Amino acid sequence: MTERASPDVNASERSTRPEADTAALLKVEVEEAIATCGGDVCAALRATLVANAYLEAEVERLTEAISTGFGRGQMRRPPQRVKI
Repeated sequence: MTERASPDVNASERSTRPEADTAALLKVEVEEAIATCGGDVCAALRATLVANAYLEAEVERLTEAISTGFGRGQMRRPPQRVKI
């Protein structure tokens, strides 16, 4: 398995590209994720959901840790998720 750094991970960079280029890059990333999981689409989706949950928790933790003075009071509270 070869590791490849994804140059388009930054959303702000992605937003400046034409829509067709973004769609093509997204398709390549999806195919890579599926290939990484041995072709199992469910496993690729599961891995994506686990990674997303981790990142959401990390954003929440860091948002709570930042001082209000540093954010100058402009940090908004993230929307509350409903647990099912």
